[in-house]
Order: sequence, then C-alpha cells, then structure tokens
Amino acid sequence: MAKKKYSSKFKAKVAIEAIKGEETTSQIASRFGVHPSQVRLWKRQFQENAFAVFENSKKKEKKLEKHIDKLYRQIGQLTVERDFLARKSGLL
Repeated sequence: MAKKKYSSKFKAKVAIEAIKGEETTSQIASRFGVHPSQVRLWKRQFQENAFAVFENSKKKEKKLEKHIDKLYRQIGQLTVERDFLARKSGLL
C-alpha cells in the first residue's frame, strides 16, 4: 500500500487544531482521516519549527531583492547591447 502524501497546508491545519486543544487527538485524527500518532507528530513538528516562519521570510526577502537587482542589471546590459547593435546595423 502506498503512503498517502499530505500537503504542508493540510499538516499545518491539523497541527493548529491539535494545538488549540478543543478536541482530543483522536477526535482530530478522525475528523481529518489520519492516524492519531500522525496528529501528534505534526503538532510537535509545528511547535518545534514555528520560529522558521519569521526567520525564512527575511532570508527569502533578501534573496528576492538580490535576484531582482541581478535581473535589472541584465536588462540594462541587454538594452545597451541592443542599442549598440541597432546603431551599427543602421536601424536607429
């Protein structure tokens, strides 16, 4: 039997329900159709890694800014090359 793959969004939803504590682990597992041990595992993983939400957003933002800067430089270089070639070929 193949293992079922769950999305990160689904796992987070189940973990948040478990953290709320409004239902037992068995009730949550039954409602979402997963094994209770899976609910406990996702809850523990969520709690241990919650800090990464704030940490990764800054890293991703810096990485994105660097990528955007690189693309703007490339656009500038290609524009200069295009203008040069257009002048040399007599199109401009």
